[in-house]
Amino acid sequence: MRMVVMVAAHKPYWMPEDAAYWPVLVGAAGKEAPPGWRRDDAGENISARNATFCELTGHYWLWKNVEADVYGLCHYRRYFASGLPVGDKRRRIMPAERLGRLMSGCAVLLPRKRHYWIETNYSQYAHAHHAEDLRAARRVIEQRHPAYLPAWERVMRRRSGHRFNMFLMRREAFLAYSAWLFDILFELERRLDLSGYSANDRRVFGFVGERLLDVWLEHERPACRECRVINLEPQHWGKKIFRFLQRKFRGRGDGSKERR
Repeated sequence: MRMVVMVAAHKPYWMPEDAAYWPVLVGAAGKEAPPGWRRDDAGENISARNATFCELTGHYWLWKNVEADVYGLCHYRRYFASGLPVGDKRRRIMPAERLGRLMSGCAVLLPRKRHYWIETNYSQYAHAHHAEDLRAARRVIEQRHPAYLPAWERVMRRRSGHRFNMFLMRREAFLAYSAWLFDILFELERRLDLSGYSANDRRVFGFVGERLLDVWLEHERPACRECRVINLEPQHWGKKIFRFLQRKFRGRGDGSKERR
């Protein structure tokens, strides 16, 4: 079984030595990649759109240019983890051999869900970004993939979801998901006017893509497993919680109150 786990990175960074992990420089156009890294501007690609698609330019490159039995996407700071959350973080990154064992009983491996508790998936996004992104995405689904609309509605009402654009998928699932995902995102790209967006909010297609994963899973119902995630860098949870509450009660980070 050939497994390729793409590690998306926009800058030089430490990488696992396990051969199944492929460091890929995303948004690579005009940049020099570290030795041994792949680039997302090779072959068929959307590398030039990295500012709005984030690590999904790497996902697209993987979809269009790599043949594998199992495809994975993780982040240079975030990996699926083995063991307890103690000790050297790098040594806790799950090796490909164990990932393969986990995949033997499922079609999709996912990070554990993030719980918002006092927010739905819809309201959390609306407070953090622009609610119009989700309204426009819903219209695209209604028009191009109407069978998925009930799944969209259920996912948007929930208070938890899979984040990080991070997964492992068997080939059949990955190819089907990728075709569906980018069909929606490319149409959404044609419809949204980003001229008034901040640099962070312009990453809209990466953000919406995170939410679309659960919509696809909800409709398709593949066999899934969840796994702990290890972040190689410290997490400032106090600051994150403060900003979360600030956005909820005062509006988005730019001071505006988004209409829902």
